[in-house]
Amino acid sequence: MIQSIADIPNNIVAFRAIGEVTKEDYQNVVLPEVERLIERTNQINFLLVLDTELENFTAGAWLQDAMLGLKNIAKWNRAAIITDSAGIISFTNGFSYLIPGEFKGFKKEEFDQAITWVSEEVL
Repeated sequence: MIQSIADIPNNIVAFRAIGEVTKEDYQNVVLPEVERLIERTNQINFLLVLDTELENFTAGAWLQDAMLGLKNIAKWNRAAIITDSAGIISFTNGFSYLIPGEFKGFKKEEFDQAITWVSEEVL
């Protein structure tokens, strides 16, 4: 499941993935919040805490994730993935070379730094 994270700056959306993540999680939780953020700021500042293994994302969830990225490709500003997996952190850091925006991986103990980084205005 994907849960919204409360008490964050209003120029970002933040989520926590726990257990199995499905396309319905994206459709009912992630997409509406991202759309509201785009309406307010005209950009996407996104944070995801992975408290589950990537294997727990269903095929439908991966498809929804890809569609979110492609549909709004020009809107991405900053995205942070928080995990204790060095491989996922490296993969996330490489995304900045592939699509517009800045992408950065953080370890779980760096949660506060990730929030700050995602919410900073890029000059």
